[in-house]
Amino acid sequence: MPFFMLIFRNLLRQRIRTLLTALGISLGITTVVALGVVTHSLKATAEDILHAGGADFAIGQSGSADLSFSTLTEEQLEDVAAYPEVNHAIGVLMAFSSLGSNPYFVQLGIEPSDLEHFDVPLLEGRYLARGATDEMLLGEEGASQLDKNLGDTVELKDRTFTVVGIYRTGNVWEDGGAILPLATVQEYERKGGLMTLIYVKAKVGTDLDALTARIEEDHPELATLRTLSDYNEVDQGMQMMDAANLAISFLAVFIGGIGVMNTMVMSVMERTREFGILRAVGWRQRRVLQMVLGESVLLCLIGALIGSILAVVFTRAILIFPAVRSFLEPEYTPDVFIRGLVVGVAVALLGALYPAIRAVRLSPIQAIRYE
Repeated sequence: MPFFMLIFRNLLRQRIRTLLTALGISLGITTVVALGVVTHSLKATAEDILHAGGADFAIGQSGSADLSFSTLTEEQLEDVAAYPEVNHAIGVLMAFSSLGSNPYFVQLGIEPSDLEHFDVPLLEGRYLARGATDEMLLGEEGASQLDKNLGDTVELKDRTFTVVGIYRTGNVWEDGGAILPLATVQEYERKGGLMTLIYVKAKVGTDLDALTARIEEDHPELATLRTLSDYNEVDQGMQMMDAANLAISFLAVFIGGIGVMNTMVMSVMERTREFGILRAVGWRQRRVLQMVLGESVLLCLIGALIGSILAVVFTRAILIFPAVRSFLEPEYTPDVFIRGLVVGVAVALLGALYPAIRAVRLSPIQAIRYE
């Protein structure tokens, strides 16, 4: 009988115990993989935020604990626009409100005259009229959630807005929200003359590294944002999620390792005489060690497979919530599943270490006499 089949049949001896252990392992793997998918997807969304409207980079308030807390002034916008390398500098005020079934409906306040420089592909309708205060552009996903069409009205912040255009950018957070006149958002948010971000489009051929470095040197209170590492300067949320992901991975290894150890110790004790016979007929300690470790690894691989499947199901299921669809589009990259696999193997090695040592130290004669 092939060695692998022997390992597989050993696990089938106690089907219920094997299944329950695999399910226990899979729960930890599910959490690790699902959190990895969510974290990776949120990072992709963050990258989209930095380049909204086709911008080369964004500018926020340096040291902000959260991107939404970033506060910039019109004077700072004018200073950025004055750089000779800057083609367009567009101020945007972000706001979040409960609307319909979405508790975090995104609103982007933009000066209507700036929309000709801020890439917002319209599916239908037109852009905001200059001087308009009660017009709105709805993202495709936002329009779907609110069941609104061109010409419909939307009640927001005790105001009535007419939908004059529906757009699709491909960025989930933009498409799940709306674009309104900057002055209107500043008024109902009570942030007159303030913005959250400045989006910069540089002239062709500009050295962006040199430009961003000069802006930060001239204005230490500003942070230029081109990459995800820059994003962390104005929002520590991603760093917290990475830390949580790492902590949960270690917790999954520890708890899963205990479960595997319990299963493998019971298995070794139940098969003490079997190990003695195998040693008596010529099996070396290394062969016994390989069998115990092989059973543990196979058990954890089964758990990792189940956990990965459950993680995909879970991350697709949470999309039924409009608030989630507004900022998250799950991305299933190989690295998140590899992380789950690594956790599974770590659980296997940790859990099988003691049982394997116990098995190889058994004296063949004493093991055969074991009752």
